[in-house]
Amino acid sequence: MVKKIFLGLFVLLILLGIYYHDLVSYGWMQAKGQVTILMNVQDVEEVLHDPAFPDSLKSRIRLIEEIKQFGVDSLGLSPSKNYTTFYNQHGKPLIWVINASDRYRINAYKWSFPIIGTFPYKGYFDSTRAVREEKVLKQEGFDTDIGEVSAWSTLGYLKDPILSSMLRRREGSLANLILHELTHGTLFVKNDLELNENLASFVGDLGAIRFLKQKYGLESKELRTYQFSKKYNDAYSQHMLRGISRLDSLYTSFDKVKLDTSAKDILKNQVILKILNDADTLFADKKTLKTKSRWEGKNLPNNAYFISYQTYKSKQNLFRNEFETKFGGNFRKYLSYLKEKYPSL
Repeated sequence: MVKKIFLGLFVLLILLGIYYHDLVSYGWMQAKGQVTILMNVQDVEEVLHDPAFPDSLKSRIRLIEEIKQFGVDSLGLSPSKNYTTFYNQHGKPLIWVINASDRYRINAYKWSFPIIGTFPYKGYFDSTRAVREEKVLKQEGFDTDIGEVSAWSTLGYLKDPILSSMLRRREGSLANLILHELTHGTLFVKNDLELNENLASFVGDLGAIRFLKQKYGLESKELRTYQFSKKYNDAYSQHMLRGISRLDSLYTSFDKVKLDTSAKDILKNQVILKILNDADTLFADKKTLKTKSRWEGKNLPNNAYFISYQTYKSKQNLFRNEFETKFGGNFRKYLSYLKEKYPSL
């Protein structure tokens, strides 16, 4: 009887492996990539006591420790063992992410995974596998965008290391990144990545400014540098979100007029080019603007390019207004409210 049960389970596992071959293969590849990194990390204390490791980079590691403690003490983010180890990338990228969208609609293609839910992007430790999947999506008629990412969160399941590429960031950018990822480990809502990423982006921005003010002062170069880049990045993000509305209006008009694919693509590319060229005027002096488009002769981004702005930046005003009007700028109270409102994984 026992043998029959084990045989039945074995056959079931084989059948599941065949049916979910792509998912199993992807999971194995990602697990292998993650384990490879974790097996080659060094304890931060070991790195800090290594005389061969540059002092300038040691100071960045100590800064990460301060940022992490600030996130726990001042913002109420959950304590974790993240960033207590170090991984040297030796200048090489680690992970590639694919975004995809419908061809004539700004609508994220979504991938589903057990336990953690659906995502509007998919990460790969193997660039060849990423390119292969992107090719399949293109053949199926989707717009795609693929690029490298500088950090990710395992949501507390593993001990995320400091990556050597992080140490090249400026103080404000580094604070934003660390607080963004720690937010994921504090609150992560299943099947609502737009909420998760927008919240983490909001906390990263808010926390970075508070950290810089506390550590360097209100008149510091570090704070001014971050606020200047934030001003441009925020304006660019809002411009891209307005661009999504322009494209949505165009695609809605396709339902009213019969056009072939080539005609649709011409109109689509004209609007995308206009959105991108208009972005050059956000902070520029009109007298110094070049008359020739910097996109001329280059491959234009497509709908997938806009998905990340939808995922990371579309709810910033919502969070900011709620934070300021209902909680008077008290982030600890706001975070407690969010934890009750959105049960985390």
